[in-house]
Amino acid sequence: MTTAKPAATPRVTGKLDPPVELPDPPRAPDMQQHIHIARAAMTLVAHFASRPGTLVNGEGFLCYDTRSHDGWLVPDCVVAFDVDPDSITERNGYVISEVGKPPDFVLEVASRRTGQADYTRKRFGYAQYGVGEYWRFDHTGGRYHDAPLAGDRLVNGQYEPIPLADDHPGKMFGMLSGYSEKLDLYLCWDNGKLRFYDPKTDEFLMDSGEMQSALAEAEGQRDAALERIRQLEAQLGTEEKP
Repeated sequence: MTTAKPAATPRVTGKLDPPVELPDPPRAPDMQQHIHIARAAMTLVAHFASRPGTLVNGEGFLCYDTRSHDGWLVPDCVVAFDVDPDSITERNGYVISEVGKPPDFVLEVASRRTGQADYTRKRFGYAQYGVGEYWRFDHTGGRYHDAPLAGDRLVNGQYEPIPLADDHPGKMFGMLSGYSEKLDLYLCWDNGKLRFYDPKTDEFLMDSGEMQSALAEAEGQRDAALERIRQLEAQLGTEEKP
């Protein structure tokens, strides 16, 4: 992801910039990175689908306004609550002065080219923009980032590390994980895979592949049940004949 020198701490005014579509940011040629980004984004989209005013998006520019390109960042995944997702999507990026608030949550996925920037310059930049939580995931276990999983929470304008542990009881035991207050979910590093755990249901959120498998299994069970009903009806009809 391309980064630039962060701007000074912005003051959100709600003043709108002209509704011009932002350009597409440059794409990093890292297939593994994009797989993890897409999986995380689709998982969160499904989880928050019933919550109005929620944006889950990524790989577009994040900036305070469009008058200067100083400090523009390209987060891998952005989550914002109580916003107008359609207008942000149409803008092709997140303009803080237009939206009226910074994102609540940002996730960066490690790559060979951008890994170091994620936990140095970008960490400072997101704090300057007022992003409530900033998380970093490295599927390599810390080869590109300074840790397999890390999170920061904004406190008085500065990031403080979110506690992580691998001894949580139950299904998360043995996984490095930490709690996101913004998402009300745990983020877990599970053998190179980012998983989200919902403490309210005591279940991991299913990613798109798991959803498809569960749907296929449910459809198979339904088809088997319908076939059994058909067989019973046929048997009953035969028995009723004189």
